Amino acid sequence: MVRTKPRGGPRRRPSSTIRPAHQAPHLASAARVESAPHDPTPVDFASLNLDERLCRAVAARGFTQTTPIQSATFPLIRGGADVIACAQTGTGKTAAFLLPIMHRFLASRGPGGHVGRATSTRMLVLAPTRELAVQIDTDFDGFAYETDLSSIAVYGGVGASPQVHALRAPADVVVATPGRLLDHLRSGATRFDGLEVLVLDEADRMLDMGFWPDVRRIVESLPVKRQTLFFSATMSDDVFRSAAQIMRDPLMIRIGGGSGGGVASAITHQVHQVPAADKTAWLAAFLRRTGGSTLVFTRTKRGADRLSRRLGAAGVRCAAIHGDRTQGQRTVAIEGFRAGRYTTLVATDIAARGLDIDGIRHVVNYDLPDGPDSYLHRVGRTGRADAAGTALTLIAAEEVRALRAIEQSLNIQLRESQSV
Repeated sequence: MVRTKPRGGPRRRPSSTIRPAHQAPHLASAARVESAPHDPTPVDFASLNLDERLCRAVAARGFTQTTPIQSATFPLIRGGADVIACAQTGTGKTAAFLLPIMHRFLASRGPGGHVGRATSTRMLVLAPTRELAVQIDTDFDGFAYETDLSSIAVYGGVGASPQVHALRAPADVVVATPGRLLDHLRSGATRFDGLEVLVLDEADRMLDMGFWPDVRRIVESLPVKRQTLFFSATMSDDVFRSAAQIMRDPLMIRIGGGSGGGVASAITHQVHQVPAADKTAWLAAFLRRTGGSTLVFTRTKRGADRLSRRLGAAGVRCAAIHGDRTQGQRTVAIEGFRAGRYTTLVATDIAARGLDIDGIRHVVNYDLPDGPDSYLHRVGRTGRADAAGTALTLIAAEEVRALRAIEQSLNIQLRESQSV
């Protein structure tokens, strides 16, 4: 493949895109977050003047109009701004940062777009889980198939040697989990001297999983003059404070209300009260009766394995994924679920982000999520791109109070299910 040499240096923001800054209450005196004027109205992709190869790739995937988060962020990202973007799951956040940056990379090559092999990585995307890293890399490949832009995914649970070889090539874009990438940086397998763009996807999850110290060490190895983008479905005060440490006068885009991007309107939320001892039998009957693709969440790894075995014994074609499964086992389970060999996938919260599978009809919270953000990300695996979906939460009597707190925080009402 032929790739362009990265260009460093700061970018200027068009002054017309920025309103007067205000002091964000979350940050106190730590930093300022500017509110950017934005129009989230969907527009035709054809009107965005993207590189024609990207336009064809977008059309081939069936996308005709932008989503609100894409409409709001495209002009800011193309203009070089640092952006904090928050929107509900399933609204196209990955395309929101990939497409404008890929367009810029292609435009920088001039007519024809072929100027030789890349000499360094131009964009680094950090993601909290292997599944999300693989999904982002897959999305990049889908948009880049007519171009010579290249990417690699770097994550743990697999051999490091092939990744070292790929990093030394190098690729235009690296999508990585923080821990494995830091290992490669420490061993000298890669450098990011020519990096232009850093993206943190699901930044709040990286904080929750304790990855922020690794993220800071990675950032210390990057050029100071770069564009930095934060994308997530929820934005806590901790995320804002962390953003202030590594961003330059970021612009804030929030689609939806509250601390997060809200819950997709295409999702029907239901709750069924059932004693804890009866949950497995109830779920098996529900799965046999309804059919369709169902994602079931448990709180623990051991619980996921146990539930998967019991559902299998009850005649349900299912598989389980969690953090103790090897990458190969996780891939087999996910691809089997995607292909329909399994109708049910039992998972811990490792699948609450980055699992982008079309046609998931039901999400079942077998165990109650530990908070509103967890609920938001779990149920966001269905109802994606405005497709209809059902989120069903099974609760025992002792869990009702915790469920009501989630409802109040997200401003939703879970109606009682009448299903068997």
